[in-house]
Formats: sequence, C-alpha cells, structure tokens
Amino acid sequence: MVNVAVKAARAAGALINRAALDIESVRVSAKQVNDFVTEVDVACEKTIIETLLTAYPGHGIWAEESGSAQGAQDSDYVWIIDPLDGTTNFIHGMPFYCVSIALAVKGKIEHAVIYDPTRNDLFHATKGRGAFMNDRRMRVSKRMHLEECLISTGFPFRAGDNLPKYLEMLSDVIVKTAGVRRPGAAALDLAYLAAGFTDGFFEAGLAPWDVAAGSLLVQEAGGLIGNFTGEANFLETGECIAGNPKIYAQLATLFGKYSQFASAGEKAEVRQSLSLKRKKM
Repeated sequence: MVNVAVKAARAAGALINRAALDIESVRVSAKQVNDFVTEVDVACEKTIIETLLTAYPGHGIWAEESGSAQGAQDSDYVWIIDPLDGTTNFIHGMPFYCVSIALAVKGKIEHAVIYDPTRNDLFHATKGRGAFMNDRRMRVSKRMHLEECLISTGFPFRAGDNLPKYLEMLSDVIVKTAGVRRPGAAALDLAYLAAGFTDGFFEAGLAPWDVAAGSLLVQEAGGLIGNFTGEANFLETGECIAGNPKIYAQLATLFGKYSQFASAGEKAEVRQSLSLKRKKM
C-alpha cells in the first residue's frame, strides 16, 4: 500500500513543481484569514485521490480540501491526505512544503508518506517496519538535554488563536534550548524530526491531516508523539509535542500547564470531524 501512496505523492509533487515555475499565475483564495488554498492544492488532492481509489476502490478518503466526500463511507481503511502542507510558503515561493498521505486502519495509522518536491526527498514508514528517507533508515536524534536541542514549531495564524498564551510557551522554550525554528509545514517538521535534523516539535491547533503521516514517521524512527501533557490523543486535541523519549518527556513537563492552549472551537471542530469519520469507519 505504501508504494501506491508514494506513486500518488510523486504525481502530486510533479504538479506542484510545474506550478512553482510560474507561481504568480496560480489562483489563490482564502478559506479564512491567513488560511489559503490554491488551485494547486485542489489539483493535487484530486490526483492523489484518483491514484489511491484506482488501486483501492473500497477504501475511504479524508482529505483537507474535500473532506470525506469521495471513497467508501464505511471502510476500515481511510486515507488521510494533505495535498500541499505549507501552502502559504508555496504561494510566496519559499521552498518548504510537502505532500502528506497516511493510511489509517481501524483508526490506527499504519502507513505514511511525506514527499518534499523541491528537494525530491521521500519519507515513508510502515508500522513495525521502520521509517526511511530516500530509502535510508531514519532515527531520531540522541540528544538528552533541552539546552542542546533545536526545536521546531508553528505559530498561531488564525483569528481566535491564543497568541498571548503561545508567546508564553515560546518564551519558556527559547531560554531552555539551543534554538527554535518555525519553517511553516508541520508534516515536514515531523519528517525532519524523524530524520534527526531537529530534536523536538510542538504546536497547537493542528488538524489530523497535518500530523497523521508525520506521527508514524516519528514513532517508527524511535521517537514519541502526544499532546502537551504526553497523552496519546494528539489527533483529537490538536496539541502536539514530539521528540526522542528523553526530550519528549522534558517537553511534556515544560508544556503540560498549557494543555488547553488550542481554542475550544478548534478542538471541538477536530473532535467532531474525528467522531463523524469513526462512525463511518
């Protein structure tokens, strides 16, 4: 199944790379303030879904732009798709974005593919079989102390996000680490963490398609991922911390007091989406 997901991700990546050659001609619209969708997102999602359903017509689909309108509505197998994670980077010509595809089987992530078309970097994982970058086995970093670590994150960008609370979190982590980075694509942040390029990650207000594939990469590379208190329900709460076991524990200790950081509206929306999908599954 992962090979079909790779095929779908590469096909979407080819569309993205062609569009990036003339980014000024790409049509852009806003889903809400600072939350953009382009014709490229839509075209990539269509290509991914067609590729997956051609191979597995009995599977379900849960995609960022089209939701669960396509595919089987009662399947135990559901593909979770973000056709272009990092759209804002893409429309500005900043080369940090990716295609993210995960397969959930009875609610558990079993396969994951993240493809960076600008660097032709392919990250993939299958549960119990390890995580790979360009066919080389990945492992999370071995750093044990926060002061040695490079941490990635994502800033609040929507109206209603709790920016003051986030700035408190950022203040806490900046003084305790070697550095904090905000690249702008959570899926690729998690892939980089799995590869050992960074040591930890935190963000709130995430949707399942932002983290589904990346979560399996991290786990199969020897890392841990959860909500701000270290619980496993990060897909439901939208809160996410990740790192190797030592750094993960330190981040959970640091951020546990912020576990209500994501707005109630965001968490309710994610919970409702998951509930609807599970009923269909």
